[in-house]
Amino acid sequence: MKRYLLSGAAIALLPAVAWANCPSISVADMQGVTGGAFPQQYELGEFEAAAGCKMEFSGNPDAEALNGEIVGNPALPALADRIPAEPLVVVPYESVGTYGGTLDVLSNATEAGTSDFLSVRHVNLVRYSDDLQTIVPNVAKSWAWNDDFTQLTFTLRKGHKWSDGAPFTSADVAFWYNDLMMDTNIFESPKDYVTVAGERMTLETPDDVTVIFNLPAPKPGLLAHFATHYAQGFQPKHFLGQFHPGINADADSYAQSMGFENGYDAIKAYYGNSDWTDTPTPMLSRPDVAGGLPKATHPTLESHIYVGDTTEGRQLVANPYFHQVDVTGQQLPYISKQDEVYINDNEVRILKIVNGEVDYKSQSLQLASAPILLENQEKGGYEVHLKPEITMGAFGFNVTHEDSEKRKVFGDVKFREAMSIAINRDELNEVGFFGQGTPQQYIGFSPKPGGVNGDWQTYMTEYDPAGANARLDEIGMADTNGDGIRELPNGDPLVLNLNFSTQGIAGQTVELVAQYWREVGVDSVVKEVTPDEYRSAQSSNKLDVSMWRKGQPLAIVLGNNELWVPPFENYFGNRTGMLWAEWVESGGSAGVEPPAYVKALMEDINALQSADQASDEFAALTERMVKNMTENMLFIGTVNAPAPMIHHNNLHNFTEMQTHSYEYYRTYPYRATQWWLSE
Repeated sequence: MKRYLLSGAAIALLPAVAWANCPSISVADMQGVTGGAFPQQYELGEFEAAAGCKMEFSGNPDAEALNGEIVGNPALPALADRIPAEPLVVVPYESVGTYGGTLDVLSNATEAGTSDFLSVRHVNLVRYSDDLQTIVPNVAKSWAWNDDFTQLTFTLRKGHKWSDGAPFTSADVAFWYNDLMMDTNIFESPKDYVTVAGERMTLETPDDVTVIFNLPAPKPGLLAHFATHYAQGFQPKHFLGQFHPGINADADSYAQSMGFENGYDAIKAYYGNSDWTDTPTPMLSRPDVAGGLPKATHPTLESHIYVGDTTEGRQLVANPYFHQVDVTGQQLPYISKQDEVYINDNEVRILKIVNGEVDYKSQSLQLASAPILLENQEKGGYEVHLKPEITMGAFGFNVTHEDSEKRKVFGDVKFREAMSIAINRDELNEVGFFGQGTPQQYIGFSPKPGGVNGDWQTYMTEYDPAGANARLDEIGMADTNGDGIRELPNGDPLVLNLNFSTQGIAGQTVELVAQYWREVGVDSVVKEVTPDEYRSAQSSNKLDVSMWRKGQPLAIVLGNNELWVPPFENYFGNRTGMLWAEWVESGGSAGVEPPAYVKALMEDINALQSADQASDEFAALTERMVKNMTENMLFIGTVNAPAPMIHHNNLHNFTEMQTHSYEYYRTYPYRATQWWLSE
């Protein structure tokens, strides 16, 4: 690993040189400084008033060399011309850091197991603080709602710049919404979170730093969406706009001069045809970067930017225009480089962690790996944290299966009830989760919203093989040849193909559930596949049973309806009812019409997102949604249990995270831009 080795004495001497202008406070020692409107961060003027100082700025001494690795970037101006006039001042957890080093991390593959790493450098208009309750500014300096939550106004930072030095303004937010998210040449239909009950919003940009979202109906959860979602509410108009036919009349010819089919082809190469920020850059698909493309990847506001992208991994360097500084005026991030290596084999990933080759890892680590990780902490020089999960492993039978006989059975709620009560969750908890988990049913929310009556989390979770057998008998699934295995009602054999990925669910969970189902006469074949193989089969309606972690807090559901509308999650999650989704997407012209209870879920989520959270209507909606989702058992819950994450002992300002979860976007609430490496 590329690191900088500093002795304890050397570190002790650094403050006298670098921290002379403003006090080197930390969350651990605020030195009497108070007065911030938001936890653990300040606006510049606010901090100077609270600390009684005038901040002087300094930057990474290697910034010029790092900038030289960014294909297409101009020479660096002075630091004062790179940071905003109003930078965000970040209070470090433990200590003001030092520059340098390379953060070494692992992912499974491109777009597989990578949200860990994406969240480390992620920015959006706002974020959740580490209490997972308080939304705080980030790219936006401030925001304001009108009285009925139909207008959300963001104020951006004066002088903020993209990673290539171009000004970042309100026009970049409008470009993202109007010209990318709402352009059917890029997205066939709008994402739910950029609409309100399916209706589009409108944007006003009265000046460079003001963005006004006008909503057709109340949607207070829109702010939480920007605080948690990977899709950033801005894109570089100055760069991507030159390829957009609606902005540049010569977009197609300009793109064609670089070998693209047209302007939209170029946009998709840089931005992708997904809002997921993890599509490979042209550096991977176009080896002639230096010979024709203006940039290897599109400009970013994140803390680091791609400079290398291959099938083996990616390399990034610090964004020289990043908008955050520490309390002594040092521009963040401290860490100069990031190196992401793709390892799809779980055992190899664990070995690399045990050998001390990984600075941070959370995603794809399962509780089954905790013993070996704990046993080797001292040897590997890392610390293990066992943290609760918001989600849990859940199984979803393919209710729109292409095989009509399977579709009949999987679509029968009695079958799904049988499969739920056939699972011995207490034993699964003891064997698969060391007794550390809680058997639970999937209810659509995690945790259960306050005020929801009834213990829905235990619905159909009691182990009852006799009840399972009775239900299977009732729907006509008999064992006609006496081999202990039931056939479909028409006599066809049934063997469930249980394809899973360790990124989404523990293999031991799948094996045990397969055993429980076989004990009531439903046979299966368990096979581990890559995340990409799993997602591809799920998208093409080829899975018998979906299986992945699932669940979202109410705060996120209020801004994103995907768990309640077919196929009940996005490409990266646990989906079912793919042909129902096609019907919804097409307005009823294709696919299969969903049943009434699914239509009710769709209506209720739209109503919930616009309802007053203190109202009786809101309480009634959450109650009805939980009841509807749980009783119909589109997804069968298992055990909610903690999972391990690790960080290397040389990684500083790493704090205890509340959850081992993706739902608040992993490290994003915990300010990874102030991590630093001591060697």
